[in-house]
Amino acid sequence: MKKQHMAETFGFFQAWLKNPLRVAAIAPSGRALASLITSETSHDTGPVIELGPGTGAFTRALIARGVRQEDLALIEFGSEFAAALQFHYPRARTLCMDAARLRTVDLFDGRSAGAVVSGLPLLSMPPRKVIAILIGAFRKMEPDGALYQFTYGPRCPVPPRLLDHLGLEAERIGGAFANLPPAAVYRIRRTHPPLSTLSRFSSRQHVLVE
Repeated sequence: MKKQHMAETFGFFQAWLKNPLRVAAIAPSGRALASLITSETSHDTGPVIELGPGTGAFTRALIARGVRQEDLALIEFGSEFAAALQFHYPRARTLCMDAARLRTVDLFDGRSAGAVVSGLPLLSMPPRKVIAILIGAFRKMEPDGALYQFTYGPRCPVPPRLLDHLGLEAERIGGAFANLPPAAVYRIRRTHPPLSTLSRFSSRQHVLVE
């Protein structure tokens, strides 16, 4: 297990060297952060979508909490990470793709997800891309589903104005100070009317980026 962790850390660092903006951290997420971001998930959550799983730190935590591999959709842009995820979690559905295209794919044969766990570096992405990711994620979820997003910054990586326009709200659920670097986790949920707000906003994404 120690050798596997060292290999994952080295591979993660290599990926960061190749594309620091996409990877956005020099080491994989630690156990404290993985435990925190998955703390509200269980077997009863049903299908879970993981965005940017990387080396699988959150994936392992989800499985440890009772989420079945068959109920996992792993959306990973990095081909090196996607290949490793497919090898280690063969019963999960691993897709090597941009998370901004999430709404274009059927992940669980028509079933909605109960949660989305995101390891994406939203702070390094343009607003238009963040909007596409959020719209896709919430269209794939149950009305009461939540997206769990971590950040190394001092506040939620999705700004209040964007959340408000999408009909979403964010709440900080805790911090993982033992992580390298220290991180915080936010739960993002729908406010009121969920789908109609997202549908209207998807056709006028330019409003927030002008």
